[in-house]
Amino acid sequence: MVSCYSIGTPGKRWGSTEVAEWSASRVIQRSYQDEVVKKINILQERSCFEVGQYGSLSQDPERYPLYYVKTRDWKEGKPCVLITGGVHGYETSGVQGALKFLATKAETLSLNFNILVIPCVSPWGYETIQRWTCDAVDPNRSFNPDGEVIPGRSFNPEPPTEQSKAVINLLKREEGKHKIGRWTCHIDLHETTDTDDTEFRPAKAARDGVTEPPTDEIPDGFYLVSDSTKEHSEWNTAMIDAVRKVTHIAPADADGKIIGEKVVQEGVIAIPSPKSLGLCAGVTNAEFATTTEVYPDSPKATGEICNQAQIACIEGALEFILDRQEKKTESILS
Repeated sequence: MVSCYSIGTPGKRWGSTEVAEWSASRVIQRSYQDEVVKKINILQERSCFEVGQYGSLSQDPERYPLYYVKTRDWKEGKPCVLITGGVHGYETSGVQGALKFLATKAETLSLNFNILVIPCVSPWGYETIQRWTCDAVDPNRSFNPDGEVIPGRSFNPEPPTEQSKAVINLLKREEGKHKIGRWTCHIDLHETTDTDDTEFRPAKAARDGVTEPPTDEIPDGFYLVSDSTKEHSEWNTAMIDAVRKVTHIAPADADGKIIGEKVVQEGVIAIPSPKSLGLCAGVTNAEFATTTEVYPDSPKATGEICNQAQIACIEGALEFILDRQEKKTESILS
């Protein structure tokens, strides 16, 4: 199918004129201040959390401040956990799931973990319900601008963004402050939506001068995007089993794939190192790192189910890590 996107000339890469046209045509559809910042301010009132601003978007610094929330009782020796949401701002449960996790589960889990949450990496994308930044760059390909670009690959790094730079600078600061040699876990919360097929794949094809956008079917259900360079099948299973109590797991398509990638175990695909691709999931050196994908457009799902699926995945991931740690301790003592 030839892409006929409304902006640009088919087969010709966008220049600054097309990018500006695309950006100007985006419309504010919801409020970052009302739906995100107000909830962060409520969390700030709880003594168990530290809330801080780690930057803002230059297009409108007052409208788009960037916030982190972390548990206060950070101690050396406890595993350090990073949760990121809203890297793609249009993926609602990535943001709202992260906020609801903070409101309902983080305090209890902080007894055993040091937890840092960045609930909404891309607030302009949240308000306009867009995947990209206002400069038409995919923020979830912008965390390693030195990564290798392979023509025809669905995952390729893109230029750095304000969003990725701000996150990287925050992590460097926190790593220095708390002497974090290695993160234990990073979970990046995402969604796969029907608009990936109707809007964002055609837009990407037009931007990149490609006339044939991908046609992989949108999977109906939850799945994980894992790192093919790391073997964590038991951890993946723990997360999938936790999520299936809340919502259904995406099946493989007729070719044994999800979004064009081979399914390596139920509900899990594996891609090259996320760091090499510029994905947010590769921004730390965490031993355990993954990207969640919820399907909000399923007739079996609601917004609240999607939020709960994100929370269930985080809980399942951390419970597995804690159980593994306890078994190691028992083995040493026995």
